[in-house]
Amino acid sequence: MSATHASRAPSAAKKSDRASTRRWSQHVTDTSDSLDLEPGVFRKSRARAIAASLKRSADRSRRRKTDSFRSAMSMLTFYVNRAGRTLSAERRRVLQAAKDALRKMYGREQPAATRTRTT
Repeated sequence: MSATHASRAPSAAKKSDRASTRRWSQHVTDTSDSLDLEPGVFRKSRARAIAASLKRSADRSRRRKTDSFRSAMSMLTFYVNRAGRTLSAERRRVLQAAKDALRKMYGREQPAATRTRTT
């Protein structure tokens, strides 16, 4: 094998580095000081159920560094942002509706004129 081909093959160290950084968002979710989430919270089918679970988790948490509304909304936004293009349009709609439900539960509804529309 020539030197050119040998340099193209990834080393064992590079493979293990990629494997450890590939799921950093899961690590953040698991070790975050903000909330202890109910298992499968983001897989729930109803927006209100997702919002209620996040609210329960945020209200119970003693490790969060900010108010419970911000912690719950932050975790939901983090999940949506990390899922990115892999979210189906239907799933994105449910999660956006969960944000609205969460705002309503905390009495922080946005005026209709300032709400962003999702397609």
